[in-house]
Amino acid sequence: MHPKALLDACADLLEQVLRLDHPADAVVSRFFREHRSLGPRERATLAETTYEALRRKLYYDHLAPSGRGPKARRIAILAFQGPRDFLKSALDEQERRWVDECDAIDPKDLLERHRHNLPEWLVDPLKAQLGDEFWALSDAMLQPAPLDLRVNALTDKREDVVHELKLAGIKGNPTPYSPWGIRLADKPALTKLDAFARGAIEVQDEGSQLLALLLEARRGEMVVDFCAGAGGKTLAIGAAMRNTGRLYAFDVSAHRLDALKPRLARSKLSNVHPAAIAHERDDRVKRLAGKIDRVIVDAPCSGLGTLRRNPDLKWRQSPEAVTEMTAKQDAILGSAARLVKPGGRLVYATCSLLPPENETIAQAFSSAHPDFEQLPVADILDGLKLGSSGLTTGGEDGRSYLRLWPHRHHTDGFFAAVWRKR
Repeated sequence: MHPKALLDACADLLEQVLRLDHPADAVVSRFFREHRSLGPRERATLAETTYEALRRKLYYDHLAPSGRGPKARRIAILAFQGPRDFLKSALDEQERRWVDECDAIDPKDLLERHRHNLPEWLVDPLKAQLGDEFWALSDAMLQPAPLDLRVNALTDKREDVVHELKLAGIKGNPTPYSPWGIRLADKPALTKLDAFARGAIEVQDEGSQLLALLLEARRGEMVVDFCAGAGGKTLAIGAAMRNTGRLYAFDVSAHRLDALKPRLARSKLSNVHPAAIAHERDDRVKRLAGKIDRVIVDAPCSGLGTLRRNPDLKWRQSPEAVTEMTAKQDAILGSAARLVKPGGRLVYATCSLLPPENETIAQAFSSAHPDFEQLPVADILDGLKLGSSGLTTGGEDGRSYLRLWPHRHHTDGFFAAVWRKR
């Protein structure tokens, strides 16, 4: 594609995305469906430019007024993810000078808001948790997330898959914590690989894999993934159960569960039973009360731990939305707890960085449910030989919860708490 045409396409897509009235990934997918002639390289440039513009939105909004032309085009120029020479061939002389002046700006000379590119309501809670580490986190959030894979432990060994990928020209290394994970150096077209087609690999962040490991689901047990979504953790749990027992994948969205079907077919699992429920008090849930060995609740949340891959969330979320979310999280966790039988395990997790969605929910649950004993996550990690010293755990004793941070662990931001039913 001619440089000017590609830049115009970037501006067109950005104009739609920056309205922030729909999730960015949905807007990008729709744009690609409407422009099927775009090749893989053009699509990659369009997507990467879009997400770069969202990650550094405050910075580019600050620079854009010094340029000329439509704002979406100015943002597209500043955020363009491609060779600078290629970009400049689409610009006139004045625009080229402007780009050079913008590129020469020293980040140390910027205001804080133009460096961290976070909404102000989110800055103080993060600084309160991290202190000087806040800047390491904000820098990490401005980088794209790596591509992590989970090897299907039911059918394949990680070292064999790493070798298979290498033969296909794809470099990958074992993830530092999850025994199932592979982190790729690039982002290849995985769907063309035999390993993908036969269900040997699934895309899944290492942090999400760790949540499934915390459940410690075993052969022959009755297990529930209470907010299964598209089933990433469901598939990991089913493989850990060695395709035995019974694993329910519950979600209020039948559409999200539909996305599980082709993944389930590839996985070779037959112990998974997806079921759409109307709400957390659905009759299907009531019928299983007190019968389940292990329940994981990866609760709906603000998603602010995933800003590397979903940067639009920081502009689409609000304190009011988080407050509404916490009420929902509390209700879902309470309902899921009814499923657990004596001696059973309950895991609560989010991909949020905010204490009101995490520690506050866990502490309130413990206070309201004396029949549940909280288990130190550090002890579980040690038992799994995952090395809790390398993973951040929270709470007053520093061992109570799992806390994953992008700048420390190179995963999405995750929280988890674990209880045993007395």
